Amino acid sequence: MLKIGLTGGIASGKSLVAARLQELGATLVDADLLARQVVEPGTAGLSQVVAAFGEGILAADGRLDRPALGAIVFQDPSRRQMLNSIIHPLVRASAAATLAAAEPGEIVVQDIPLLVETGQGSAFHLVIVVDAPDDVRFQRMVELRGMSPDDARSRMAAQAGREERLAAADVVLDNSGSRSDIIDAVDSLWSDRLVPFAENLQWNHRAPRVSGPVLSESLPEWPLEAARLLARIEAAVPTGILSLDHVGSTAVPGLAAKDVLDLQLGVPDLDVADRLAPLLAAAGFPVVQHVTGDTPKPSQPDPAGWLKRFHANADPGRAVNLHVRVAGSPGWRYALMFRDWLRADADARKSYESHKRDLAARYAEDEDTAGYADAKEPWFTDVAWPRMEGWATDSGWMPPSFTAEPPLPGSPLAEGSQSGQ
Repeated sequence: MLKIGLTGGIASGKSLVAARLQELGATLVDADLLARQVVEPGTAGLSQVVAAFGEGILAADGRLDRPALGAIVFQDPSRRQMLNSIIHPLVRASAAATLAAAEPGEIVVQDIPLLVETGQGSAFHLVIVVDAPDDVRFQRMVELRGMSPDDARSRMAAQAGREERLAAADVVLDNSGSRSDIIDAVDSLWSDRLVPFAENLQWNHRAPRVSGPVLSESLPEWPLEAARLLARIEAAVPTGILSLDHVGSTAVPGLAAKDVLDLQLGVPDLDVADRLAPLLAAAGFPVVQHVTGDTPKPSQPDPAGWLKRFHANADPGRAVNLHVRVAGSPGWRYALMFRDWLRADADARKSYESHKRDLAARYAEDEDTAGYADAKEPWFTDVAWPRMEGWATDSGWMPPSFTAEPPLPGSPLAEGSQSGQ
């Protein structure tokens, strides 16, 4: 099941996008609709709201008087927070029931107006933000919805700012144009990314990569994308993670790189890595190679210390390599030291980028990056290794510390440890 979080500021056009996704075949979970259902007459939710805000928020027929309640909460952030603390858990519980009934391969879209404000982004494989400039949204509220300017401003102020929403987005759908423009954008997203992503998840396949090495100039969004993905991994795996890091060239500001994010997950041992594999696959990172390893370096030749599990992203819209290594092992340490050395040493960055550009040109006609990757290995061993070891000694560099924690009761890891694994 592919889980999509859909959000957008008020009057951005989110409902139109949600309706189109449902027409295309998605299962839609509408948080606004659920929020109404959980406060219907006779529900525990309505009783809690009345207890918090008084009988004055009820209409004559015993239903919730939404304008009366809105007049209270949209003018007072503390009262709005009180209402959210009642409604949000009830809505999430109702949404969870729909998710539990979903079939493999299904695309479930949760329409959540306050997804960013409530910090739910890491619960989804992708977050889609429907976007329009603030002045466009304000105009829509006043001219099309008949709101007063003050009411429109207060509703906008009650939500996250535009920049905060965009920072949380994996996909931004621009709805500042015509209706046909946004419908076309949704249709393309559905066919090009969401359907293949769902199929890859269902069958535990990585997204295909069929091009040779193409270097991009350093992009400022790489660290933000990596941070979102690391948060999803952390949310998907309840225990067994000792470290999570963005490594590789995209983690080095100013360094040209292939547009592929490299992430490193540190675990206590490779048995734990194998028990985590189904959880990582469900989160969108299926195993590519069960047993693989990096090339041992001259002063640390032990091959076992360089073994890892290699996963990659099922999302065709964002290439990711996930290296699962034993925390504290030579391979784990090398990835962190290499990143930090390149961040600190401008000459090293220049040398590495020049080497990569030469190899990218040499292997430009290849259908994949295997030859390019193999050709880089001698540079890592013969050039990078002695220089970065010297830098680490001179600078006093040490890898981040980590602390092993016992498995959570009832978790896959706890069950594995009880069975002697």
